[in-house]
Amino acid sequence: MLPHPPLAEHYASTEAKPAYVNQLFDAGAKHYDGVVDWGFLRSGSFYRRWALKRHGLAPGQRLLDVACGTGLVATAAAKLLGSADTITCLDPSAGMLEVAKKKLPATFVQGRAEALPFPTDSFDFLTMGYALRHVTTLDEAFAEYHRVLKPGGRLLILEVTKPARPLPAWLFKLYFGKIYPGLTRLFTGSREAREMMVYFWETMDACVPPEAVLEALRNAGFADVKRTAMLGLFSEYSARKP
Repeated sequence: MLPHPPLAEHYASTEAKPAYVNQLFDAGAKHYDGVVDWGFLRSGSFYRRWALKRHGLAPGQRLLDVACGTGLVATAAAKLLGSADTITCLDPSAGMLEVAKKKLPATFVQGRAEALPFPTDSFDFLTMGYALRHVTTLDEAFAEYHRVLKPGGRLLILEVTKPARPLPAWLFKLYFGKIYPGLTRLFTGSREAREMMVYFWETMDACVPPEAVLEALRNAGFADVKRTAMLGLFSEYSARKP
């Protein structure tokens, strides 16, 4: 299952998607933290930590943060775990990893969600923050998440979801599709940063509905699969490996 249909204006085929996404994030990495910080009214750090705590992340657990980006989820996790010693951060973008490495002394690995370079039953907890739309297929990624988690291990995927009702959906499009990219270019002076945020909107707009994500998680073998909706905008997909 694709997270969204191919975006032909950016890449020619599904196989070409990873290369496009990598160059996009490599180019925008140095602007990413600032753009996300003000774009979400400086609420991101608190929300990430709060979500991780509610879903059971606790000291002593081994955490894999897939598509770690600049390390925003991993940094929040380290505060709950007490250190970054048991955190492994994975991302396909070398540019994003370079930024993340400056924030915490975790283990960093360059790689993709669909082919995790870790042994089976390796982690107690797996996170993915706002990157589900960037994988090639949900089926391959979720099968890998299930494989590397220990029995009883937990999964938490944070994502932004387009509202279903017309008026909230229109406001969502106005902000993420027009205002946010425009302000990004104004504040950063970077065409690449603006392109990154335009792509964010396009993938959010085209993303499969939450029910499809839940179905894909169940098909991968996860139990206790559910979605917690926050403020009509954020989705917390959680599950457990039996």
